[in-house]
Amino acid sequence: MPHLLRFSRELEDRLDVIAEATGLGKTELITRCVEGGIQALEHQLLPDGGAAPRTERSIDQILRESGLGA
Repeated sequence: MPHLLRFSRELEDRLDVIAEATGLGKTELITRCVEGGIQALEHQLLPDGGAAPRTERSIDQILRESGLGA
């Protein structure tokens, strides 16, 4: 996956501090944050509290369903 995010200087500094303190790489820390965030969203937003069913949808379909597409 390409690097798509640009973090603020403050967030980069915080990641550096945690990476130094734990010996973990920033990539590992970011992955853990995303995994934790996804888990929290699943529990908060999905009716059964589990993982969303994996269905392949085109970006056009997702945008139409969100109201952002044409």
